[in-house]
Amino acid sequence: MEGFSILEAVEMAVQTEKLGYDFYSSMAEKYEKEKELVELFSTLAKKEKVHEQRFSELKEIIGEEEPEEWGTVAEYMRAMVESAFFLGKDKAMMHIQNIQDVQAAVSFAIAFEKETLLFFHGIKDVVKEKDIIDEIINEEKSHIMWLVRFRKQ
Repeated sequence: MEGFSILEAVEMAVQTEKLGYDFYSSMAEKYEKEKELVELFSTLAKKEKVHEQRFSELKEIIGEEEPEEWGTVAEYMRAMVESAFFLGKDKAMMHIQNIQDVQAAVSFAIAFEKETLLFFHGIKDVVKEKDIIDEIINEEKSHIMWLVRFRKQ
């Protein structure tokens, strides 16, 4: 399995946030008659946009040079990217189209947030700008907590 560069990994993080935005926006539209759901999914969509911007900024900061430790995590990062939530054969957007109810939407969102957390931890392990990644990781954790609380209601 071929690894890939840190810039490619950060670009994949940008794309992941775009996918999250698309997912949450489409769920807000799908459940437009349920105020609480619209509020939940709209809030999460807005936060994904903020994360997308932060990763875009990180891409500029990192530049072309590979971190020393990158070789040890490049293969792991490629495996993550090739999972079903990123570029695998069962791409996330295909899953989104099959979501028929609120519980399925929330369960998918929780699973997606968990996958992105793993991916972001991989990036954090090798970049100097850990504070930027920590901020996003904490936000992603809060998304999971919101979704779990919502599912319990």
